[in-house]
Amino acid sequence: VGYWEDLMQRIPLVRSVYGGVRSFTESVLSSSNSFHQVVAVEYPRLGIWSIGFVTAPEMVEVSRRTGQQLSCVFVSTAPNPTSGFIILVPKNQMIPLEMSVDAAMKMIVTCGVVLPEPPVAHLPVGP
Repeated sequence: VGYWEDLMQRIPLVRSVYGGVRSFTESVLSSSNSFHQVVAVEYPRLGIWSIGFVTAPEMVEVSRRTGQQLSCVFVSTAPNPTSGFIILVPKNQMIPLEMSVDAAMKMIVTCGVVLPEPPVAHLPVGP
């Protein structure tokens, strides 16, 4: 690990991205309550889907004022997951995904080259 970090610190462009990603991962991802779930949301427009992370399942004040149950979702940008957008999404317009936060982050950092394993289909047991 020490050699890898030393190497990353020597490359100018990589140094800034690596440092930001490392800080982000240590502070946000190490906290088990930071990202509650991976979801698919239509963003930046209808018909275009993005991977998002639910950061706050309930946005009480905004929900009360809009009359919709809204969740706060962080949509990360590739390849630097420390930048992105906070969007408030109606709960009925989010699709919960079975992929882990770690798998979704790998997908984002690699610009979609590394994809998560598809979930195993749960087949009914019986005759």
